Amino acid sequence: MAIHPLQRLASPSRQFSMLLHGLGIASFSASFRFLAHWETPMPTGFGGHYQFLTIIGLALALCTFIAGLIADLTLSPGLFQLKNTLAVCSTPLEVLITVLFWGLCAIDKSLVFPPDSELDFIPNFGFHAAPGLFLTLDLLLLSPPWTINGFSAVALSQTLALSYWAWVEYCYARNGWYPYPIFDILSTWQRALLFAFSAVLMTGSTLLLKWLYGQVNGIHDSAKGIDDVSLSARKKAQ
Repeated sequence: MAIHPLQRLASPSRQFSMLLHGLGIASFSASFRFLAHWETPMPTGFGGHYQFLTIIGLALALCTFIAGLIADLTLSPGLFQLKNTLAVCSTPLEVLITVLFWGLCAIDKSLVFPPDSELDFIPNFGFHAAPGLFLTLDLLLLSPPWTINGFSAVALSQTLALSYWAWVEYCYARNGWYPYPIFDILSTWQRALLFAFSAVLMTGSTLLLKWLYGQVNGIHDSAKGIDDVSLSARKKAQ
């Protein structure tokens, strides 16, 4: 199938694209296997591990890469489009998770880890860094440019933030405790500010990823195709 002129490498493809998606799936699956053997009271509560935004993001990243791998194996344009559609949501979300997690850990690890539940570096990296890295590589190397605009990015981020807030509060009503200790520390209006700030961060990550894609691959001009500055940058990169 024909690829977008700004897409750096062939995808769907049974070469590098299939390799990257296979490695990503292996990494995400290893994190889920870790969860199955992680001794923590969270799975006994309503919502289980899916009370955590980290696990919701990981599941979405896994679905994105599964669609990508099947597209590579079948060379299906439809599945390739599905992968790209899922990535518009999963990639900024994983960047947000990475920024929030490591930022809060830099302040105080007890804000994100329940008592006696702190993880070692390798599983931490698998949950809170690897998904964002794999998805960003997929965007920069194996995807056409995103067409989402600023308004749509804001709407998507706000929808996800409000949905997760409602889900967290519903789980709290059933369990009597929050998945992240920081939610217990904050009052209701402070939690509202935190989720609003998270929506802003996710919007910013979407726009930043679009900008980064333009710096790496060029910018598409609907009237001229690829603008002169971007074309020169691509020639220099080659």
